[in-house]
Amino acid sequence: MKSVTIVIPVYNESGTVTDVLERVRDQSLPGWRRQIIVVDDGSTDGTAAKLKEWEKRVTVLYKTKNEGKGSAVRLGLTRATGDIVIIQDADLEYSPADYPALLGPFDNSQVNVVYGSRFLGPHLTTMFVYALGNKFVTFLTNIMYNTNITDMETGYKVFRRKVLDRIRIDARGFDFEPEFTARVLKRGYQIYEVPIRYFGRKHSEGKKLTWRDGVIALWTLIRCRFA
Repeated sequence: MKSVTIVIPVYNESGTVTDVLERVRDQSLPGWRRQIIVVDDGSTDGTAAKLKEWEKRVTVLYKTKNEGKGSAVRLGLTRATGDIVIIQDADLEYSPADYPALLGPFDNSQVNVVYGSRFLGPHLTTMFVYALGNKFVTFLTNIMYNTNITDMETGYKVFRRKVLDRIRIDARGFDFEPEFTARVLKRGYQIYEVPIRYFGRKHSEGKKLTWRDGVIALWTLIRCRFA
């Protein structure tokens, strides 16, 4: 049987984490054995207390200090055993109902990395500056790494676990997205994109990305390209 590990980094998502875990657990994946790993990145809003209720159903790892998404993902990856790994955010922007579409391409042995593109699929209208920033860093990714993707910053990054044996990830924060992309492209992996649905949040609703993360993403792409 094929196996998939779903890594869920969490930071201060007490209002959504239970709903997300229920959706991940209940999503039908015939023929797939699943492992769910949740990493609490030092939450202070009661998220950890809610995760305690899930400890018998999923693997829950707790960090005592908030260090960022990349740090939480890296910790989760050390415990991953599935053939395929899915990164799942703990808010409600990304829907586990897209798992079949994300996993389907791996039936082809040539596919090693799959991205769920928010710009190819149906989505709620999002903040103009945020969308423009996403498209700009994606544009620069395509130029610097000679690729042709539509959504470098997507939270739905899915890959064969063996890919991790050939790349090194040092990211601690939201720079995980550009660093992972840069590393896999430099290793010669092609990225297979599929459309996903997207329900973007505003900052007033808990979105954590800011313009500073866009600057960091740009610097990360440059650093990885020429290092």
